[in-house]
Amino acid sequence: MSLLTDIARGMLARRKRQTLVSVAGVALGVGFFIGTAAVMRGFQTYFISQIIDVQPHITIKDELRRPLPQAAELANPGAAVALAGLRPQDRIRGIRAPGDRMAILEAIPGAAAAPLLTGQALMRYGARDVSATVTGIDPLRYPRVSNIAKDITQGSLDDLRTTANGIIIGVGLAERLGISLGDSMNAVSPRGVTLLMKVVGIFRTGIVSLDQTQAYTLLKVNQILQDRPSVVNQIVLRLEDVRQAEPLARMIEARFGERTESWEEQNANILTVFTIQNSITFSITGAILLVATFGIFNVISTVVFEKTRDIAILKSLGFTERDIQVLFLIQGLAAGAIGAAMGCALGALIIEGMAQIRFGSGATSGNDRFILAREWQIYAIASGVAIVSAAVAAIIPARRAARLDPVQTIRGAA
Repeated sequence: MSLLTDIARGMLARRKRQTLVSVAGVALGVGFFIGTAAVMRGFQTYFISQIIDVQPHITIKDELRRPLPQAAELANPGAAVALAGLRPQDRIRGIRAPGDRMAILEAIPGAAAAPLLTGQALMRYGARDVSATVTGIDPLRYPRVSNIAKDITQGSLDDLRTTANGIIIGVGLAERLGISLGDSMNAVSPRGVTLLMKVVGIFRTGIVSLDQTQAYTLLKVNQILQDRPSVVNQIVLRLEDVRQAEPLARMIEARFGERTESWEEQNANILTVFTIQNSITFSITGAILLVATFGIFNVISTVVFEKTRDIAILKSLGFTERDIQVLFLIQGLAAGAIGAAMGCALGALIIEGMAQIRFGSGATSGNDRFILAREWQIYAIASGVAIVSAAVAAIIPARRAARLDPVQTIRGAA
C-alpha cells in the first residue's frame, strides 16, 4: 500500500495547479457548508430552547380532540351512518378533579405539574386598550414548570402573593400600554368583570408574541376576573427529558380523555419550517460540494489519460486491476481529505468572523449578533460528504484505468 501511495502522490504532484484548484474548490464548499450550517443550526437551537424554556413541555386542556360518538353511531357500529346538522354538546368547561390528576401526574418520574386558568382580558390604561391573555398561576407550583422567574426583569414573582390584584406583564405589553412597574390599570374580561390590577413585575422572554400579549396573576384572582370560580382549564407539565414529551402526552390523553399537547405538537408549524429551511440550505451548500468534486473527477480523468502507458507498464509488472483502482482512489481520497481539512479551518474562520459582527439594533431575541452553533457534528458531516464525494468522483476514471489492456497500450505506443 505504501508503494501505491507514493505513486499516487507523484501523479498528483506533477499536476500541481489542477490539484490545487480542485482542493481549493472542495475547501470552499466545506467552509461555506460549515458557516451556513452554524448560522442555521445556531438560530434553530436557540429558538427551540427558548420555546422549551418559556412554554410547558405538555399541556392538558379542558377540551376533547374529537367529538364524542353519537347514539346512532354507537347503535350501528361499522354501518354507513351519516349525521348532519349536529351542534356541539353543551358541557361545563374546566378540568374535573385537577388535584387528583396532578397527584397522578407528579407521580411520573421527572415530572412536575401545575394548574392554570387562562382567559382573555382587555387591559385599559388611560386611553389605551390592549387585548391580552391572562394566565392565573400558583406562584409556588408554577416556577417548577416554567422559567418565568428568571425572565422577570423588574419586580418579583413573589409580589403576586403579597400584592392585592397584582399582575406581571410582558415587556412588549407594557410598551404598548405605556405602563411601568407599580402603576395600576383596569382589566376587563369577556364576562364583563372589571378589576383594578397593579403591575408588580415585567418579564422578557425574547419571543415577541408572548412579550406583547401575555400576563400572569394569581389563580384565584383570574378565576374572579374570568367569572369562573374554582375552575382550572389547563394542567401543564415539565419533564426532565423533553424528548419524552410526545409519547407521554399520548399516554395521558388516552387515560384522561382531555386533549393533551406536547411542545412539539404546539409548535409543529415552526418545526416544519425549520425542516424545509434545512433542506433548502443543505441542498444549496451540497451543490457547491458537488461542483467541487467535478474538479477532482477532471484531475483524475486527465491523469488516467496522460498516464495510460505508465498504467500499462505497472500492469505488465504484476499490478492487478484492484491495485490500479486503489491507486486512483487514493488520489481522489487524498484530494478530498486535504480539501476537507482546509475547509474545516476555513469554516472555523468564517464562524469566528461572523461572531464579531454586531447589529445596529437588538434583535427580537435580545441578541445583537449571530447565534452560532459550534458543534463538531457539523464539521464531521461536511468532511464526510466531501471525502465520500471525492471517492465517488474518482471511481469512474479508476475503473477505466483498471480495464486498460497493457499489451494493446504498449503496442500502440510503440
